[in-house]
Amino acid sequence: MTDDRGRPRVALIAGPTASGKSAIALALAKAVPATIINADASQVYRDLRILSARPSEDEEDTCPHRLFGHVDGAESCSAAHWASDAITEISRAHQAGRLPVLVGGTGLYLRTLLDGIAPVPEIDPDIRNAVRQLDVRDAFAALAREDAGAAARLAPADSSRVARALEVIRSTGRPMADWQKERVGGIAGDVSLVPLILLPPRAWLFERCDARLSMMFDTGGVAEVEALLARQLSPSLPVMRAIGVREIAGFLQRTLTRDEALAAARIATRQYAKRQYTWFRNQSPPAWPRAEQTLNDEDVSHLVIKLQQLPLT
Repeated sequence: MTDDRGRPRVALIAGPTASGKSAIALALAKAVPATIINADASQVYRDLRILSARPSEDEEDTCPHRLFGHVDGAESCSAAHWASDAITEISRAHQAGRLPVLVGGTGLYLRTLLDGIAPVPEIDPDIRNAVRQLDVRDAFAALAREDAGAAARLAPADSSRVARALEVIRSTGRPMADWQKERVGGIAGDVSLVPLILLPPRAWLFERCDARLSMMFDTGGVAEVEALLARQLSPSLPVMRAIGVREIAGFLQRTLTRDEALAAARIATRQYAKRQYTWFRNQSPPAWPRAEQTLNDEDVSHLVIKLQQLPLT
């Protein structure tokens, strides 16, 4: 469980949604004592077991699963919050003699955990409220005026990151890029990471996304959103902006037919998968191994063996 410098091992299985991360993690947990730790921003919310494609209860019973469904939908889980929780669970896994296996597709979470977080002071509540009430187009236009560097790096429709960059420049007077140069708290230097990035063919990936969404609509996804709407949560909360929630809400509120809601959710999922694919292809270190094939049971077995043999970083 440690390298020749005494650093504890941590496995990482990352990639876009529906790429097969969970299957590999579960297979690895059958080969070695492991604790699977969620690194997906939607799967942290207990309200979204189905629409976030969390492991089933039977799968969770096969080995310890941590940080799945541990945050109430009325709360907002930041990357810093998740990273702090992940550090705790990694330590607990090591103390129990188990291999921590980070599994997920949220690059910001993983980067924060490994590289640390910019020490941005608390944002002025009035500024935060004002920014969060802006339409994303207005927020992006304001960001382009006030922090052109951030606007150039971010996608205009990325509402969370656009709002974050805008509130930082307004509250601190310094652009996000300045703060990010001072990252603190990352664990990359304290562990031996065994990473694997899944980048299967896009056509195969999109077919899996479409099929999984159909299953979600048929096996409880609609009821899940109905329960969320009954809570009357703020529409700005992450749980209410998760893919599938708005589309099914439109169906329940009779502004969309079921077929229209499903089609819209499929488009949103494909767009999200493309963003994740691009992020992991371009932003993860080039030395991290990539698996670019489609995955069947034999491929999963081979990747598990490969994970066990990969050199530590």
